[in-house]
Amino acid sequence: MSVSTPSRLNFARALAAATLCAALGACVSVRVPKLPTGDLPAHWRNASPQLGPSPDLTGWWKRFDDPQLDALVDEALHDNLDVAQAVWKLRAARALEDASNATFRPHLGFQTIEQPNPQNTASYFQAGFDATWEFGLFGRSGATGHIAQADSGAAAAELQDARVSLVAEVVREYLQLRAAQRGEALLETAAKAAQKKVDLLRVQERLQLASKMEVEQGVAAAAKADSQLADPRAAIVQHAQALALLLGKSEPDAAWLKPTPLPNLDAGNVDSVPANLLRTRPEIRYAETQVLKAAGELGIAKADMYPRLALGSSLTFASLVTGRTHLGDVNSTFAIGPIINIPLFDWGQRRAVRNAREDQLQAALLAYRQAVLKGAAEVETDLAALHASAQRAHGAAAAATASQGSLDLSEKLQGLGQADGLQLADAQLAFTESELDREQARLAHGLAYVALYKALGGAPLPEEDNSGGSDGSHSTERRNDAYPSPTGRRWREAPDEGSHSRDAEPLRESGPSPLPLSRRERGEADRP
Repeated sequence: MSVSTPSRLNFARALAAATLCAALGACVSVRVPKLPTGDLPAHWRNASPQLGPSPDLTGWWKRFDDPQLDALVDEALHDNLDVAQAVWKLRAARALEDASNATFRPHLGFQTIEQPNPQNTASYFQAGFDATWEFGLFGRSGATGHIAQADSGAAAAELQDARVSLVAEVVREYLQLRAAQRGEALLETAAKAAQKKVDLLRVQERLQLASKMEVEQGVAAAAKADSQLADPRAAIVQHAQALALLLGKSEPDAAWLKPTPLPNLDAGNVDSVPANLLRTRPEIRYAETQVLKAAGELGIAKADMYPRLALGSSLTFASLVTGRTHLGDVNSTFAIGPIINIPLFDWGQRRAVRNAREDQLQAALLAYRQAVLKGAAEVETDLAALHASAQRAHGAAAAATASQGSLDLSEKLQGLGQADGLQLADAQLAFTESELDREQARLAHGLAYVALYKALGGAPLPEEDNSGGSDGSHSTERRNDAYPSPTGRRWREAPDEGSHSRDAEPLRESGPSPLPLSRRERGEADRP
Protein backbone atom coordinates (compact mmCIF):
# COMPACT_ATOMS: atom_id res chain seq x y z
CA MET A 1 0.00 0.00 0.00
CA SER A 2 1.35 3.42 -0.90
CA VAL A 3 0.71 6.70 0.84
CA SER A 4 -0.80 9.39 -1.31
CA THR A 5 0.65 12.88 -1.60
CA PRO A 6 -2.01 14.48 0.67
CA SER A 7 -1.23 11.84 3.28
CA ARG A 8 2.48 12.70 3.06
CA LEU A 9 1.63 16.36 3.56
CA ASN A 10 -0.55 15.53 6.56
CA PHE A 11 2.23 13.43 8.02
CA ALA A 12 4.75 16.24 7.64
CA ARG A 13 2.38 18.72 9.26
CA ALA A 14 1.66 16.30 12.08
CA LEU A 15 5.36 15.74 12.65
CA ALA A 16 5.96 19.48 12.81
CA ALA A 17 3.05 19.87 15.24
CA ALA A 18 4.46 17.08 17.40
CA THR A 19 7.86 18.77 17.52
CA LEU A 20 6.26 22.07 18.53
CA CYS A 21 4.15 20.35 21.17
CA ALA A 22 7.18 18.63 22.64
CA ALA A 23 8.98 21.95 22.83
CA LEU A 24 6.02 23.58 24.56
CA GLY A 25 5.70 20.69 26.99
CA ALA A 26 9.36 20.97 27.94
CA CYS A 27 8.91 24.62 28.84
CA VAL A 28 5.97 24.01 31.18
CA SER A 29 6.36 22.47 34.64
CA VAL A 30 4.08 22.02 37.60
CA ARG A 31 5.05 24.26 40.48
CA VAL A 32 4.59 22.96 44.00
CA PRO A 33 4.83 25.62 46.71
CA LYS A 34 7.53 25.35 49.33
CA LEU A 35 6.13 23.83 52.49
CA PRO A 36 6.24 26.00 55.62
CA THR A 37 8.47 24.60 58.35
CA GLY A 38 9.16 27.70 60.43
CA ASP A 39 6.61 26.65 63.07
CA LEU A 40 8.94 23.98 64.44
CA PRO A 41 10.93 24.91 67.57
CA ALA A 42 14.72 24.91 67.45
CA HIS A 43 14.91 22.35 70.27
CA TRP A 44 12.68 20.42 72.66
CA ARG A 45 12.02 22.47 75.77
CA ASN A 46 10.98 19.53 77.98
CA ALA A 47 13.75 17.08 77.06
CA SER A 48 15.61 16.02 80.20
CA PRO A 49 19.42 15.75 79.94
CA GLN A 50 19.36 12.91 82.51
CA LEU A 51 17.47 10.52 80.23
CA GLY A 52 20.57 9.06 78.59
CA PRO A 53 21.79 8.71 75.00
CA SER A 54 20.06 9.72 71.80
CA PRO A 55 16.83 7.91 70.86
CA ASP A 56 16.55 4.89 68.62
CA LEU A 57 13.38 5.49 66.65
CA THR A 58 13.69 2.18 64.85
CA GLY A 59 14.01 -0.01 67.97
CA TRP A 60 12.91 2.07 70.94
CA TRP A 61 10.96 -0.79 72.59
CA LYS A 62 14.21 -2.77 73.00
CA ARG A 63 15.11 -0.52 75.94
CA PHE A 64 12.69 -2.63 77.98
CA ASP A 65 15.22 -5.47 77.55
CA ASP A 66 12.49 -8.10 77.17
CA PRO A 67 13.11 -10.76 74.47
CA GLN A 68 9.48 -11.84 74.52
CA LEU A 69 8.35 -8.28 73.82
CA ASP A 70 10.84 -8.01 70.94
CA ALA A 71 9.50 -11.24 69.46
CA LEU A 72 5.90 -10.03 69.77
CA VAL A 73 6.69 -6.78 67.95
CA ASP A 74 8.38 -8.65 65.09
CA GLU A 75 5.49 -11.11 64.84
CA ALA A 76 2.94 -8.31 64.84
CA LEU A 77 4.73 -6.47 62.04
CA HIS A 78 4.59 -9.65 59.97
CA ASP A 79 1.05 -10.82 60.74
CA ASN A 80 -1.05 -7.80 61.69
CA LEU A 81 -4.05 -7.49 59.38
CA ASP A 82 -4.21 -3.69 59.39
CA VAL A 83 -0.59 -3.48 58.26
CA ALA A 84 -1.20 -6.14 55.62
CA GLN A 85 -4.15 -4.17 54.25
CA ALA A 86 -2.05 -1.00 54.13
CA VAL A 87 0.68 -2.88 52.24
CA TRP A 88 -1.74 -4.01 49.56
CA LYS A 89 -3.21 -0.53 49.28
CA LEU A 90 0.28 0.85 48.77
CA ARG A 91 1.02 -1.69 46.06
CA ALA A 92 -2.22 -0.75 44.32
CA ALA A 93 -1.34 2.95 44.52
CA ARG A 94 2.10 2.25 43.09
CA ALA A 95 0.59 0.26 40.24
CA LEU A 96 -1.70 3.18 39.42
CA GLU A 97 1.27 5.53 39.60
CA ASP A 98 3.12 3.39 37.09
CA ALA A 99 0.02 3.37 34.87
CA SER A 100 -0.19 7.18 34.99
CA ASN A 101 3.28 7.42 33.46
CA ALA A 102 1.89 5.91 30.24
CA THR A 103 -0.99 8.37 29.93
CA PHE A 104 0.89 10.67 27.55
CA ARG A 105 2.61 7.99 25.50
CA PRO A 106 1.49 6.67 22.12
CA HIS A 107 -1.40 4.20 22.26
CA LEU A 108 -2.30 1.67 19.58
CA GLY A 109 -5.59 -0.20 19.25
CA PHE A 110 -7.35 -2.57 16.85
CA GLN A 111 -11.09 -2.70 16.25
CA THR A 112 -13.65 -4.09 13.82
CA ILE A 113 -17.11 -2.87 12.79
CA GLU A 114 -19.84 -4.95 11.12
CA GLN A 115 -23.10 -3.26 10.11
CA PRO A 116 -25.84 -4.83 7.89
CA ASN A 117 -27.89 -2.68 5.54
CA PRO A 118 -31.60 -2.05 6.24
CA GLN A 119 -32.64 -4.65 3.66
CA ASN A 120 -30.40 -7.22 5.34
CA THR A 121 -28.99 -8.21 1.93
CA ALA A 122 -25.45 -7.06 2.54
CA SER A 123 -23.20 -5.96 5.35
CA TYR A 124 -20.39 -3.50 5.68
CA PHE A 125 -17.28 -4.83 7.38
CA GLN A 126 -14.44 -2.65 8.56
CA ALA A 127 -11.23 -3.41 10.45
CA GLY A 128 -8.29 -1.23 11.25
CA PHE A 129 -5.68 0.14 13.61
CA ASP A 130 -6.03 3.41 15.49
CA ALA A 131 -3.12 5.21 17.13
CA THR A 132 -3.23 8.29 19.34
CA TRP A 133 -0.56 10.27 21.11
CA GLU A 134 -1.72 13.04 23.44
CA PHE A 135 0.85 15.65 24.43
CA GLY A 136 0.71 16.66 28.06
CA LEU A 137 1.16 20.33 27.36
CA PHE A 138 0.79 23.32 29.66
CA GLY A 139 1.75 21.29 32.72
CA ARG A 140 -0.86 18.56 32.26
CA SER A 141 1.67 15.73 32.15
CA GLY A 142 3.55 16.92 35.24
CA ALA A 143 0.32 17.58 37.16
CA THR A 144 -0.97 14.10 36.37
CA GLY A 145 2.27 12.63 37.63
CA HIS A 146 2.11 14.67 40.82
CA ILE A 147 -1.40 13.43 41.58
CA ALA A 148 -0.33 9.81 41.09
CA GLN A 149 2.76 10.36 43.25
CA ALA A 150 0.63 11.99 45.94
CA ASP A 151 -1.79 9.05 46.01
CA SER A 152 1.12 6.63 46.28
CA GLY A 153 2.72 8.74 49.00
CA ALA A 154 -0.55 8.95 50.92
CA ALA A 155 -0.88 5.17 50.84
CA ALA A 156 2.71 4.86 52.08
CA ALA A 157 2.02 7.35 54.88
CA GLU A 158 -1.01 5.30 55.92
CA LEU A 159 1.15 2.18 55.97
CA GLN A 160 3.76 3.86 58.14
CA ASP A 161 1.04 5.19 60.43
CA ALA A 162 -0.32 1.65 60.80
CA ARG A 163 3.16 0.39 61.66
CA VAL A 164 3.80 3.14 64.22
CA SER A 165 0.42 2.58 65.88
CA LEU A 166 0.90 -1.19 65.83
CA VAL A 167 4.26 -1.13 67.59
CA ALA A 168 2.95 1.28 70.21
CA GLU A 169 -0.19 -0.79 70.82
CA VAL A 170 1.73 -4.06 71.14
CA VAL A 171 4.13 -2.57 73.69
CA ARG A 172 1.28 -0.89 75.57
CA GLU A 173 -0.83 -4.05 75.79
CA TYR A 174 2.18 -6.11 76.81
CA LEU A 175 3.10 -3.72 79.63
CA GLN A 176 -0.47 -3.61 80.87
CA LEU A 177 -0.68 -7.42 80.75
CA ARG A 178 2.46 -7.82 82.84
CA ALA A 179 1.35 -5.10 85.26
CA ALA A 180 -2.03 -6.82 85.69
CA GLN A 181 -0.32 -10.15 86.41
CA ARG A 182 1.96 -8.53 88.96
CA GLY A 183 -1.02 -6.72 90.50
CA GLU A 184 -2.92 -10.00 90.80
CA ALA A 185 0.01 -11.60 92.65
CA LEU A 186 0.35 -8.66 95.03
CA LEU A 187 -3.37 -8.51 95.73
CA GLU A 188 -3.42 -12.24 96.47
CA THR A 189 -0.64 -11.68 99.00
CA ALA A 190 -2.58 -8.76 100.50
CA ALA A 191 -5.76 -10.83 100.69
CA LYS A 192 -3.90 -13.62 102.53
CA ALA A 193 -2.36 -11.10 104.94
CA ALA A 194 -5.76 -9.50 105.56
CA GLN A 195 -7.34 -12.90 106.26
CA LYS A 196 -4.51 -13.81 108.62
CA LYS A 197 -5.08 -10.55 110.46
CA VAL A 198 -8.77 -11.41 110.83
CA ASP A 199 -7.86 -14.81 112.30
CA LEU A 200 -5.52 -13.18 114.80
CA LEU A 201 -8.16 -10.59 115.77
CA ARG A 202 -10.69 -13.31 116.44
CA VAL A 203 -8.22 -15.11 118.69
CA GLN A 204 -7.60 -11.86 120.56
CA GLU A 205 -11.36 -11.29 120.77
CA ARG A 206 -11.78 -14.65 122.52
CA LEU A 207 -9.00 -13.63 124.86
CA GLN A 208 -10.73 -10.27 125.35
CA LEU A 209 -7.69 -8.47 123.91
CA ALA A 210 -9.58 -7.07 120.91
CA SER A 211 -13.03 -5.61 120.50
CA LYS A 212 -15.83 -6.78 118.25
CA MET A 213 -15.46 -3.56 116.22
CA GLU A 214 -11.81 -4.31 115.43
CA VAL A 215 -12.79 -7.76 114.22
CA GLU A 216 -15.52 -6.40 111.99
CA GLN A 217 -13.14 -3.81 110.55
CA GLY A 218 -10.65 -6.57 109.82
CA VAL A 219 -13.34 -8.67 108.11
CA ALA A 220 -14.35 -5.70 105.95
CA ALA A 221 -10.71 -5.05 104.98
CA ALA A 222 -10.23 -8.73 104.07
CA ALA A 223 -13.41 -8.74 101.94
CA LYS A 224 -12.28 -5.59 100.17
CA ALA A 225 -8.85 -7.05 99.46
CA ASP A 226 -10.45 -10.21 98.08
CA SER A 227 -12.85 -8.24 95.84
CA GLN A 228 -9.98 -6.21 94.36
CA LEU A 229 -8.66 -9.37 92.72
CA ALA A 230 -11.45 -9.21 90.12
CA ASP A 231 -10.00 -6.16 88.35
CA PRO A 232 -6.50 -7.52 87.53
CA ARG A 233 -7.93 -10.90 86.52
CA ALA A 234 -10.29 -9.25 84.05
CA ALA A 235 -7.46 -7.01 82.83
CA ILE A 236 -5.28 -10.05 82.15
CA VAL A 237 -7.92 -11.55 79.86
CA GLN A 238 -8.57 -8.21 78.19
CA HIS A 239 -4.93 -7.37 77.40
CA ALA A 240 -4.04 -10.92 76.35
CA GLN A 241 -6.95 -10.96 73.91
CA ALA A 242 -5.97 -7.51 72.61
CA LEU A 243 -2.45 -8.80 71.95
CA ALA A 244 -3.86 -11.77 70.06
CA LEU A 245 -5.92 -9.44 67.88
CA LEU A 246 -2.88 -7.28 67.12
CA LEU A 247 -0.99 -10.39 66.03
CA GLY A 248 -3.83 -11.62 63.85
CA LYS A 249 -4.77 -14.52 66.15
CA SER A 250 -8.10 -15.67 67.50
CA GLU A 251 -6.82 -16.48 71.00
CA PRO A 252 -3.73 -15.63 73.07
CA ASP A 253 -0.81 -17.97 73.50
CA ALA A 254 -0.47 -19.84 76.74
CA ALA A 255 3.00 -18.36 77.24
CA TRP A 256 1.51 -14.88 77.55
CA LEU A 257 -0.64 -15.96 80.49
CA LYS A 258 2.36 -17.15 82.48
CA PRO A 259 3.07 -14.40 85.05
CA THR A 260 6.21 -12.43 84.22
CA PRO A 261 7.54 -9.32 85.99
CA LEU A 262 7.00 -5.95 84.40
CA PRO A 263 10.14 -5.17 82.36
CA ASN A 264 12.41 -2.40 83.56
CA LEU A 265 12.76 0.62 81.31
CA ASP A 266 16.19 1.91 80.43
CA ALA A 267 14.85 5.27 79.31
CA GLY A 268 16.72 7.02 76.52
CA ASN A 269 16.95 10.69 75.75
CA VAL A 270 14.90 12.32 73.01
CA ASP A 271 17.51 14.88 72.10
CA SER A 272 16.65 14.76 68.40
CA VAL A 273 16.08 17.74 66.20
CA PRO A 274 12.39 18.72 66.03
CA ALA A 275 12.66 18.97 62.25
CA ASN A 276 13.06 15.18 62.20
CA LEU A 277 9.31 15.02 62.68
CA LEU A 278 8.98 16.05 59.03
CA ARG A 279 10.26 12.65 57.96
CA THR A 280 9.27 10.39 60.87
CA ARG A 281 5.73 11.43 61.78
CA PRO A 282 3.24 9.85 59.32
CA GLU A 283 0.59 12.54 59.84
CA ILE A 284 2.98 15.22 58.59
CA ARG A 285 4.07 13.16 55.60
CA TYR A 286 0.43 12.52 54.72
CA ALA A 287 -0.30 16.24 54.87
CA GLU A 288 2.68 16.80 52.58
CA THR A 289 1.24 14.41 50.00
CA GLN A 290 -2.06 16.27 50.12
CA VAL A 291 -0.24 19.50 49.27
CA LEU A 292 1.37 17.75 46.30
CA LYS A 293 -2.00 16.36 45.20
CA ALA A 294 -3.68 19.76 45.49
CA ALA A 295 -0.89 21.31 43.42
CA GLY A 296 -1.34 18.62 40.78
CA GLU A 297 -5.10 19.19 40.63
CA LEU A 298 -4.46 22.91 40.26
CA GLY A 299 -2.07 22.15 37.40
CA ILE A 300 -4.78 20.10 35.66
CA ALA A 301 -7.29 22.92 36.12
CA LYS A 302 -4.84 25.42 34.62
CA ALA A 303 -4.06 23.10 31.71
CA ASP A 304 -7.79 22.84 30.97
CA MET A 305 -7.74 26.54 30.18
CA TYR A 306 -5.56 25.83 27.12
CA PRO A 307 -5.99 23.62 24.05
CA ARG A 308 -5.41 19.89 24.22
CA LEU A 309 -3.24 18.64 21.38
CA ALA A 310 -2.70 15.07 20.22
CA LEU A 311 -1.46 13.19 17.21
CA GLY A 312 -3.76 10.60 15.66
CA SER A 313 -3.48 8.10 12.84
CA SER A 314 -5.52 5.22 11.49
CA LEU A 315 -5.10 2.37 9.03
CA THR A 316 -8.51 1.04 7.92
CA PHE A 317 -9.57 -1.87 5.71
CA ALA A 318 -13.22 -1.99 4.54
CA SER A 319 -15.27 -4.25 2.31
CA LEU A 320 -18.90 -4.84 1.34
CA VAL A 321 -20.14 -8.38 1.96
CA THR A 322 -23.15 -9.38 -0.13
CA GLY A 323 -25.13 -12.54 0.35
CA ARG A 324 -23.47 -15.05 2.60
CA THR A 325 -20.03 -15.56 1.13
CA HIS A 326 -19.38 -12.93 -1.51
CA LEU A 327 -16.67 -10.50 -0.35
CA GLY A 328 -16.35 -7.34 -2.38
CA ASP A 329 -13.23 -5.36 -3.08
CA VAL A 330 -11.19 -4.47 -0.02
CA ASN A 331 -10.40 -0.78 0.25
CA SER A 332 -7.72 0.59 2.53
CA THR A 333 -7.09 4.08 3.78
CA PHE A 334 -4.38 5.64 5.90
CA ALA A 335 -4.67 8.94 7.71
CA ILE A 336 -2.50 10.88 10.12
CA GLY A 337 -2.88 14.35 11.56
CA PRO A 338 -3.17 16.47 14.67
CA ILE A 339 -6.16 16.31 17.02
CA ILE A 340 -6.93 19.71 18.51
CA ASN A 341 -9.48 20.52 21.22
CA ILE A 342 -9.70 24.25 21.88
CA PRO A 343 -11.96 25.53 24.70
CA LEU A 344 -13.84 28.63 23.60
CA PHE A 345 -16.76 29.48 25.84
CA ASP A 346 -18.20 27.57 28.81
CA TRP A 347 -19.78 30.28 31.02
CA GLY A 348 -16.72 30.41 33.27
CA GLN A 349 -16.78 26.77 34.39
CA ARG A 350 -13.06 26.10 33.86
CA ARG A 351 -12.11 29.36 35.55
CA ALA A 352 -14.28 28.47 38.55
CA VAL A 353 -12.63 25.06 38.79
CA ARG A 354 -9.19 26.70 38.65
CA ASN A 355 -10.12 29.13 41.43
CA ALA A 356 -11.48 26.26 43.52
CA ARG A 357 -8.25 24.29 43.09
CA GLU A 358 -6.23 27.31 44.19
CA ASP A 359 -8.31 27.57 47.36
CA GLN A 360 -7.91 23.84 47.99
CA LEU A 361 -4.16 24.21 47.67
CA GLN A 362 -4.15 26.97 50.28
CA ALA A 363 -6.25 24.76 52.56
CA ALA A 364 -3.79 21.89 52.09
CA LEU A 365 -0.90 24.19 53.04
CA LEU A 366 -2.72 25.22 56.21
CA ALA A 367 -3.44 21.56 57.00
CA TYR A 368 0.25 20.81 56.61
CA ARG A 369 1.14 23.63 58.96
CA GLN A 370 -1.44 22.37 61.46
CA ALA A 371 0.01 18.85 61.26
CA VAL A 372 3.48 20.24 62.01
CA LEU A 373 2.21 22.26 64.98
CA LYS A 374 0.19 19.33 66.31
CA GLY A 375 3.13 16.97 66.06
CA ALA A 376 5.47 19.35 67.88
CA ALA A 377 2.87 19.99 70.58
CA GLU A 378 2.29 16.27 71.17
CA VAL A 379 5.99 15.61 71.52
CA GLU A 380 6.44 18.47 73.99
CA THR A 381 3.45 17.27 76.03
CA ASP A 382 4.66 13.66 76.07
CA LEU A 383 8.18 14.75 77.02
CA ALA A 384 6.78 16.59 80.05
CA ALA A 385 4.59 13.58 80.94
CA LEU A 386 7.58 11.23 80.65
CA HIS A 387 9.67 13.44 82.93
CA ALA A 388 6.86 13.65 85.51
CA SER A 389 6.20 9.91 85.43
CA ALA A 390 9.91 9.25 85.97
CA GLN A 391 9.81 11.40 89.10
CA ARG A 392 6.74 9.59 90.38
CA ALA A 393 8.31 6.22 89.69
CA HIS A 394 11.44 7.26 91.59
CA GLY A 395 9.36 8.37 94.60
CA ALA A 396 7.25 5.22 94.57
CA ALA A 397 10.39 3.07 94.42
CA ALA A 398 11.82 4.88 97.46
CA ALA A 399 8.57 4.33 99.37
CA ALA A 400 8.52 0.64 98.46
CA THR A 401 12.12 0.26 99.62
CA ALA A 402 11.22 1.84 102.97
CA SER A 403 8.21 -0.47 103.29
CA GLN A 404 10.42 -3.46 102.56
CA GLY A 405 12.75 -2.37 105.35
CA SER A 406 9.81 -2.01 107.73
CA LEU A 407 8.60 -5.50 106.86
CA ASP A 408 12.05 -7.00 107.40
CA LEU A 409 12.30 -5.28 110.77
CA SER A 410 8.86 -6.58 111.81
CA GLU A 411 9.89 -10.13 110.95
CA LYS A 412 13.06 -9.78 113.03
CA LEU A 413 11.13 -8.33 115.97
CA GLN A 414 8.62 -11.17 115.81
CA GLY A 415 11.47 -13.65 115.81
CA LEU A 416 12.80 -12.01 118.96
CA GLY A 417 9.34 -12.01 120.53
CA GLN A 418 9.09 -8.24 120.54
CA ALA A 419 6.27 -8.01 117.95
CA ASP A 420 3.06 -9.98 117.49
CA GLY A 421 1.40 -11.34 114.39
CA LEU A 422 -0.85 -8.31 114.00
CA GLN A 423 2.12 -5.98 113.62
CA LEU A 424 3.65 -8.31 111.06
CA ALA A 425 0.34 -8.48 109.12
CA ASP A 426 0.07 -4.70 109.13
CA ALA A 427 3.64 -4.41 107.85
CA GLN A 428 2.86 -6.97 105.13
CA LEU A 429 -0.24 -5.04 104.05
CA ALA A 430 1.69 -1.73 104.01
CA PHE A 431 4.45 -3.31 101.93
CA THR A 432 1.96 -4.80 99.48
CA GLU A 433 0.25 -1.43 99.07
CA SER A 434 3.57 0.33 98.43
CA GLU A 435 4.53 -2.38 95.91
CA LEU A 436 1.25 -1.84 94.08
CA ASP A 437 1.94 1.89 93.95
CA ARG A 438 5.42 1.26 92.60
CA GLU A 439 4.14 -1.11 89.90
CA GLN A 440 1.51 1.41 88.86
CA ALA A 441 4.13 4.16 88.73
CA ARG A 442 6.42 1.96 86.62
CA LEU A 443 3.52 1.15 84.30
CA ALA A 444 2.65 4.83 83.95
CA HIS A 445 6.28 5.62 83.16
CA GLY A 446 6.39 2.89 80.52
CA LEU A 447 3.13 4.04 78.93
CA ALA A 448 4.42 7.63 78.85
CA TYR A 449 7.54 6.34 77.09
CA VAL A 450 5.37 4.52 74.54
CA ALA A 451 3.24 7.62 73.95
CA LEU A 452 6.34 9.73 73.37
CA TYR A 453 7.79 7.47 70.71
CA LYS A 454 4.43 7.12 69.03
CA ALA A 455 4.28 10.92 68.82
CA LEU A 456 7.79 10.89 67.34
CA GLY A 457 6.69 8.40 64.70
CA GLY A 458 8.99 5.68 65.98
CA ALA A 459 8.76 2.37 64.13
CA PRO A 460 11.22 -0.08 62.61
CA LEU A 461 12.66 0.88 59.27
CA PRO A 462 10.92 -0.89 56.38
CA GLU A 463 12.82 -3.61 54.64
CA GLU A 464 14.33 -2.67 51.29
CA ASP A 465 11.72 -3.23 48.59
CA ASN A 466 12.90 -5.96 46.23
CA SER A 467 10.17 -5.29 43.66
CA GLY A 468 12.57 -3.23 41.57
CA GLY A 469 15.11 -6.01 41.07
CA SER A 470 16.83 -6.89 37.85
CA ASP A 471 14.30 -9.59 37.13
CA GLY A 472 11.49 -7.06 37.07
CA SER A 473 9.51 -9.01 39.61
CA HIS A 474 6.85 -7.34 41.72
CA SER A 475 6.16 -10.07 44.24
CA THR A 476 4.44 -9.53 47.55
CA GLU A 477 5.80 -12.70 49.11
CA ARG A 478 7.86 -12.27 52.26
CA ARG A 479 11.54 -13.04 51.72
CA ASN A 480 13.79 -13.96 54.63
CA ASP A 481 11.02 -12.97 57.07
CA ALA A 482 10.89 -9.45 55.62
CA TYR A 483 7.58 -7.65 55.51
CA PRO A 484 6.85 -5.67 52.30
CA SER A 485 7.15 -1.96 52.89
CA PRO A 486 8.05 1.18 50.95
CA THR A 487 11.46 2.77 50.83
CA GLY A 488 11.80 6.41 51.72
CA ARG A 489 12.27 9.46 49.53
CA ARG A 490 11.90 13.20 49.41
CA TRP A 491 11.75 15.44 46.39
CA ARG A 492 14.66 17.73 45.71
CA GLU A 493 13.46 21.32 45.75
CA ALA A 494 14.73 24.14 43.61
CA PRO A 495 16.75 26.63 45.66
CA ASP A 496 14.51 29.57 44.98
CA GLU A 497 11.21 28.26 43.68
CA GLY A 498 10.56 25.24 45.88
CA SER A 499 9.06 23.46 42.90
CA HIS A 500 8.85 19.71 42.59
CA SER A 501 9.63 18.22 39.22
CA ARG A 502 8.74 14.69 38.22
CA ASP A 503 12.16 14.31 36.64
CA ALA A 504 13.98 15.45 39.75
CA GLU A 505 16.18 12.87 41.38
CA PRO A 506 14.83 11.76 44.78
CA LEU A 507 16.77 12.88 47.80
CA ARG A 508 17.64 9.94 50.06
CA GLU A 509 17.47 10.39 53.79
CA SER A 510 18.71 8.32 56.68
CA GLY A 511 15.42 8.25 58.57
CA PRO A 512 12.17 6.42 57.78
CA SER A 513 9.94 8.06 55.21
CA PRO A 514 6.48 7.01 54.06
CA LEU A 515 6.88 8.47 50.56
CA PRO A 516 7.78 5.65 48.14
CA LEU A 517 9.83 5.60 44.99
CA SER A 518 7.87 5.08 41.83
CA ARG A 519 8.91 2.28 39.54
CA ARG A 520 10.35 4.78 37.04
CA GLU A 521 12.44 6.39 39.77
CA ARG A 522 13.72 3.04 41.02
CA GLY A 523 15.62 2.56 37.74
CA GLU A 524 15.46 1.08 34.29
CA ALA A 525 15.93 -2.43 35.69
CA ASP A 526 12.45 -2.26 37.20
CA ARG A 527 10.79 -2.11 33.81
CA PRO A 528 9.40 -5.37 32.47
